[in-house]
Amino acid sequence: MSPGGPLAAPSDKRALVAIDLGAESCRVSLLRWTGDGPDDGPKVRLVHRFENMPLHADGRLHWDIDRIEGGLYDGLERCAELAPEGVRAIAVDGWAVDYVRLDDSGAARTRPFCYRDERTVAAEVEVHRRMSAAAMRAATGIQIMRINTVYQLFADEPDLRCERWLNLPEYVLHRLGGRAVSERTNATHTQMIDIHTGGWSPEILAALGFAAECFPPVVNPGTDLGVLRGPLTAYPAFRDTRLIAPACHDTASAIAGIPDPTGAGDWAYISSGTWSLVGTLLDRPINDDAAREENFTNLGAAGGRICFHKNVNGMWMLKQCIASWAQGSGKHFTVSELIAAAELEPAPAVLLDVDEEDLLLPGEMPQRINAQLRRRGLPELEEGPAGAPAMTALLFYSLAVRYATVLKKIEAITGRRFQRIYIVGGGSRNALLNRLTANATGLEVIAGCAESSTLGNFAVQLATLEEEGAAGAPAAAIGHWAHVLLPAMHCL
Repeated sequence: MSPGGPLAAPSDKRALVAIDLGAESCRVSLLRWTGDGPDDGPKVRLVHRFENMPLHADGRLHWDIDRIEGGLYDGLERCAELAPEGVRAIAVDGWAVDYVRLDDSGAARTRPFCYRDERTVAAEVEVHRRMSAAAMRAATGIQIMRINTVYQLFADEPDLRCERWLNLPEYVLHRLGGRAVSERTNATHTQMIDIHTGGWSPEILAALGFAAECFPPVVNPGTDLGVLRGPLTAYPAFRDTRLIAPACHDTASAIAGIPDPTGAGDWAYISSGTWSLVGTLLDRPINDDAAREENFTNLGAAGGRICFHKNVNGMWMLKQCIASWAQGSGKHFTVSELIAAAELEPAPAVLLDVDEEDLLLPGEMPQRINAQLRRRGLPELEEGPAGAPAMTALLFYSLAVRYATVLKKIEAITGRRFQRIYIVGGGSRNALLNRLTANATGLEVIAGCAESSTLGNFAVQLATLEEEGAAGAPAAAIGHWAHVLLPAMHCL
């Protein structure tokens, strides 16, 4: 099936719901189909969006899972009211690595931890005392990062290590009535999937004392998990609604939302948001010495592909600066204000190491930035609101150059030569950073969909539902539906 082919509408025109869990906000979107006229077609509406942020409790960072579930149910109830034709399916994607421990009823045993909690600092040391980072990397092909699920699970109390768990998107699907699974794009980000077999690594589980029976079965993107159950089925729209595991990792969903018909051979991507994921799509993983030395990751992607990329710090730094400036002075900047102000700043004489560990931690970001400059014997910047334009410019110039460095390393490892970069996610709206990235890389920069995770979520749903008998959503079908739906996404 090719983009622009004969199927511009599905066989069943009931609505679809895409839930996108974000570390800053969660979104519930509704896709409906209208008529058969030349001006009719898919319509996507953001039905409900609510803020999400980690909570500080007992000296730790947690997610308020009850609030998240409540907000999602509010959004789903609104979808039922807006779609009298019925809802054909619901799918959930979200940020990776965080998880929920389950009680006997399948609900959350406790509030899940946030990946930024510092408990994993000690856990990472102990994990690699039991199994070296080199051995774990060789077994999984995954970038060594202490936020990954393996370190978090190990950081739990020992008596919890034999309790069942699910990553957050799969947990939401399970709570809605679906089977308990680990979808492959999320499973790979746990850093516990064997790169050769595609299943949980017995070597890792044995080394860390994890019970295999507590690990959910791994399924491919586009797996039907069953029918919606529970109180929402009281709404007529939710009778016989299917639950689909899309590419549950939001980055994999965002990449699935790039409707480039030429394949990935000559293009790269940056999924730009809290993090910047800089990479390209592969048909098979690369885990040679060069990839391991540079700590590139081989994460599952939709359509049986591999997201070969590296985590680079992202808009997290600016958001933390904004919070710090507001707390210290009551000055509440918007991102758009700071982009405009940074446009007027000269290019900085020096750049930050944006991936320094200290800049990945929460709080006092202007002070953390100056601490790095001070350690390097460089001039410091004004830490208050008066210095916001210069500090914002420093962040953007530093990110752009870091992107260029990473992309050059990808070209060297893969043997590819990129012609263009697709930037998806909220950062795609940052015209200044996009321009700096084009300048630093010498490549064409194409700003994709800001809500590309939602676009990819819908595309995988349609590929699953329309391709009967397919084992997971086929890549060509996903690309087709992303192409069909892209014009409908500009309203979000």
